[in-house]
Amino acid sequence: MGVLDDLKLDGKVALVTGAARGLGQGIATGLAEAGADVIGLDIVPMEETAEKVTATGRRFHALDRNLLETKAVAAKEIVEECVAGMGRLDILVNNAGIIRRGAALEFGEEDWESVIQINLSAAFYLSQAAARQFVEQGDGGKIISTASVLSYEGGITVPSYAASKAAIANLTRALANEWAPLGINVNAIAPSYFTTELTGAIRENEERSTALLSRIPAGRYGEPEDLKGAVVLLSSAAGDFIHGSILPVDGGWLGR
Repeated sequence: MGVLDDLKLDGKVALVTGAARGLGQGIATGLAEAGADVIGLDIVPMEETAEKVTATGRRFHALDRNLLETKAVAAKEIVEECVAGMGRLDILVNNAGIIRRGAALEFGEEDWESVIQINLSAAFYLSQAAARQFVEQGDGGKIISTASVLSYEGGITVPSYAASKAAIANLTRALANEWAPLGINVNAIAPSYFTTELTGAIRENEERSTALLSRIPAGRYGEPEDLKGAVVLLSSAAGDFIHGSILPVDGGWLGR
């Protein structure tokens, strides 16, 4: 088999959290284009994502779940529903994320707890449940989480988000250390500033937006489609020897 065959995901089933729009929708579409059936998880309707996935000829299954309520038992139930609906699970993409902005001196408890729960804790519990399923199936699996350039930087007035994304990067390494011998690849992507709802306030601030774009060597914001190649690589046989990697997809931001 050649490298193009190694990138194919025919017969694979992927669970993508936060799949209704933005980065998650782009990721789900890319996985489907590579041949995977997709289970999308979100708390808002996913009709548009379903249309994009099924247009490739692949199956789509929607899960309406709130990751604010996802601890170990709920994560196990989510994976069980994936297997019941699609027959198996091969790929987990922990993409769902929220951000809360505020000065650290005034930062509220809910703004801290909700971000840590969705961005970090739910990702861990889902990874754990998926890994147990991969072990039961006996042929390994792939876990990809959405980190951030703020996995490396502190940012401004986003303490819970920055903490959660730094933690995702090191959780990725920690899980890879334990699960690589089981044939489970655990990696992450680290986007910079993309045209999503999370960056809407920044992009609408002309002064802030101009400053950000001047820092991105590529000279533009990322689009959800820009993540497709990286996620397909990390989900496929072409990435079988990649473990514990945090792959920047940042237009050159971190190199500046």
